[in-house]
Amino acid sequence: QVQLVESGGGLVQPGGSLRLSCAASGSIFGIDSMAWYRQAPGKERELVARLTSSGTTTYADSVKGRFTISRDNAKNTVYLQMNRLKPEDTAVYYCNCWVPGRNYWGQGTQVTVSS
Repeated sequence: QVQLVESGGGLVQPGGSLRLSCAASGSIFGIDSMAWYRQAPGKERELVARLTSSGTTTYADSVKGRFTISRDNAKNTVYLQMNRLKPEDTAVYYCNCWVPGRNYWGQGTQVTVSS
């Protein structure tokens, strides 16, 4: 079992920045990748960024050049640095990890971009 706890969401003006954190605990040695997804009202959950155990990153086209996923292995924490935020980035952001055979999810953190 892996537990994921997100933090760092909130209200920000367009053009602003936020950093989301996701702390992992439990059986973390089997984690193959960690990722951030988001779900806006009335829309399906979508991948925002993924970081594999080997260091490979993947980003949604809509966030490339603005968002950066990173990790601190000593803290078992993955981050999502979000810059130049847009109103269309408003969503609940979920931390995800993949252990071969199973997905784990955090509880989600709300990000609202509005003036």
